[in-house]
Amino acid sequence: MSKLLEVRVLKKYFETKRGLLHAVDGVNFAIDEGKTLGVVGESGCGKSTLGRVVIRLLDSTDGAILFQSKDITNVKDKRTIRREMQIIFQDPFSSFNPRMSISEIIGEPLTIHKMCKNKVELKDRVSELMDTVGLALRLANSYPHELDGGRRQRIGIARALALDPKFIVCDEPVSALDVSIQAQILNLMQDLQEQRNFTYMFITHDLSVVKHISDEIMVMYLGMIVEKCESNELFEHTLHPYTKALLSAIPEPTIKKTKQRLLLQGEITSPINPKPGCRFAARCNYACDKCSQVTPTLEEVSPGHFVACHLVQPCTIIA
Repeated sequence: MSKLLEVRVLKKYFETKRGLLHAVDGVNFAIDEGKTLGVVGESGCGKSTLGRVVIRLLDSTDGAILFQSKDITNVKDKRTIRREMQIIFQDPFSSFNPRMSISEIIGEPLTIHKMCKNKVELKDRVSELMDTVGLALRLANSYPHELDGGRRQRIGIARALALDPKFIVCDEPVSALDVSIQAQILNLMQDLQEQRNFTYMFITHDLSVVKHISDEIMVMYLGMIVEKCESNELFEHTLHPYTKALLSAIPEPTIKKTKQRLLLQGEITSPINPKPGCRFAARCNYACDKCSQVTPTLEEVSPGHFVACHLVQPCTIIA
């Protein structure tokens, strides 16, 4: 299977009064065409910044982004890649112009890229997109504030689909929705992927959601990847201590205590001018002297399973 997207040693730093904030720090990964890569981690770990850098909403500090084997890291006219790469935002309401109607919002990308020859063709295309995502045509002249969260997110999906892209970054697209609506949106996205062979980068902090939709899962901590493997492998053979803590926090619909919660202690390491060493060491129960001195690299410890931890060796698991 061919790689649609490949990221090499990608970095994104932000200047602050105290120094450089390492939001994304030397990330490497690839996504196969038609597959979904889930990206999880705590708030502030850099997953949303990573998504925005990958599709060039933000310029990278260093590294390379290859899309269909072409380097797009320094493409000046970003409109040339916008037809191929789109994003679904976490909060659709804040990403819409409140003065534009639903049909205008969905049709805006088509107008900018001159995808329709006339207004009739534009109207037909907007109607087709609304039907695809399950929006009633009677809502075409409504405004975002008149609709609920589920319908707003469907508008965001329709807008992302307008240019028929190959790659879509989904930045926590269901986190602000009710559970029943979440299931509808996730099923819609999976159906669209099967029909149109979309490739997703699905960013979320909800591990239950990411297991449902992802082929591979990548766990981030303070701008770095700490574990990456297939979805089922991550849940069945968790290796990194941070990933273990995340999985232990997944709520279970039962009144019986079935698993032990792993509580993290210690202070979170500052992402501003971080010192060498594992950034999770201050909160890790297994940390040794090497962890605070040498930054671990992401290594393949079993086929397709990558971990950045000094204490994890090939074919071993931390108890």
